[in-house]
Amino acid sequence: MSKTIVIGSGFSGLSVATHLADKGHEVVVLEKNSSLGGRARVFEAEGFTFDMGPSWYWMPDVIESYFNHFGKKVSDYYELVRLDPSYSVFFNEERRDVPAEEKALYAFFESLEKGSANKLKQFLAEAEYKYAVGIAEFVRKPGLSLLEYLDVRVFQSMFKLDMLTSIAKVVDQKFKHPQLREILKFPVLFLGATPENTPALYSLMNYADLKLGTWYPMGGMHQLIKAMVSLAEEKGVKFYTDKAVSKINYVGRQVKSVSVGDEEIVADYVISSADYQHTEEKLLGDKANYSEKYWNNRTMAPSSLLFYLGVDEKVDGLKHHNLFFDEDFALHADEIYTNPKWPTKPLFYACCPSKTDSSVAPVGKENLFLLVPLAPDLNDSDILREEYYNKIMDRLEQRLGQNVRDKVIYKRSYCLKDFKDDYNAYKGNAYGLANTLKQTGPLKPRIKSKHLDNFYYTGQLTNPGPGVPPSIISGEVVANQLIKDAKSK
Repeated sequence: MSKTIVIGSGFSGLSVATHLADKGHEVVVLEKNSSLGGRARVFEAEGFTFDMGPSWYWMPDVIESYFNHFGKKVSDYYELVRLDPSYSVFFNEERRDVPAEEKALYAFFESLEKGSANKLKQFLAEAEYKYAVGIAEFVRKPGLSLLEYLDVRVFQSMFKLDMLTSIAKVVDQKFKHPQLREILKFPVLFLGATPENTPALYSLMNYADLKLGTWYPMGGMHQLIKAMVSLAEEKGVKFYTDKAVSKINYVGRQVKSVSVGDEEIVADYVISSADYQHTEEKLLGDKANYSEKYWNNRTMAPSSLLFYLGVDEKVDGLKHHNLFFDEDFALHADEIYTNPKWPTKPLFYACCPSKTDSSVAPVGKENLFLLVPLAPDLNDSDILREEYYNKIMDRLEQRLGQNVRDKVIYKRSYCLKDFKDDYNAYKGNAYGLANTLKQTGPLKPRIKSKHLDNFYYTGQLTNPGPGVPPSIISGEVVANQLIKDAKSK
């Protein structure tokens, strides 16, 4: 039985560990933090339960498929509910609720732009095709060679997939109403790049958003982590927390062990689901795939300024998910990607899970999570955090007509420095690499070491990219590649 060490217990680490254990590997997962889940950790304070990372549950079919692979169902672990409206968007004057129900969605579009309902149907039909091909073909390839993308189905699909056109161009050609344009461009922000720099292939995210829906696991997003850990343990995976790997030891082209403090743990295979660049620079040294210059030239997805708030009363006017697009979208994007700086007039996101789930806050109180997208590698200080807290709270209170600040009984901030300290995140990024055309498929960092025959990478900095479902798929892709390589020896 081969022994495999997985570094990190985020979605990709849990996925690769479970897939390998299912095939007979002895798998050990080493987590540097005191709890499992990577960026999807959870914490409790003053009776509130806060998900620290992902808050959007999209692509439920991908997550269901993961559990089905092992003869399980999502419902074996938690209750999943669909949100309606899917989310609310605050523009300059209006709040728009995006309906989950299909007829209501088309009526909503038509109410803002005559003829847009039929355009949306066509747009989503094209997006559905991209989703089917993208999820079945593109994202499940290891990305080790361009030749992987030249099989008949993928080659025939290239033009229909709009690989060389931006999602912004496609949306702007079909729709004229500025609010509809922003609603349709919003989902690609999960991919870490502007709509102008994201291939139109990723309109598949619109299909995920508007057709597959926005869901929520009762108890919080961490329920998915708990479910994956439970399944992994059932397959025999062993977990160890507070185990920061300090070095990967090798002889020639073979990894032999990893060092954790004074302890050395031997292995036949090692997989890092930790930050790719950190693994290269701090753990591998001269066996790294890429130079510091390479990493410095990558387009990173944004970082984030987060606030976890416990509010001593109900907050009126918010839904579960709320997007505040009431400032200049283009200006904020420019200040993330082109001219990096703390944003002049930040857009932000407010998540209020207690609107759906009473278990995450004490009775009569509200669980509130605020997020401001930021450029990576900025200066981070308590003074700046407080300045931006007040900026977005001013806007929140103004739009809701309610004093929220004075009712906050618990507050915790999280920003670039924390991403670096807790996750060794390169430049403090929150979402890995941006999914630009030049960083798609085989142009992403490799899942295999060029210099070590038994060392692999998984997670949001490699294929297929950022997000919860892609990270879960990444683990499966790496497990399959490792098993394939082992059989060929």
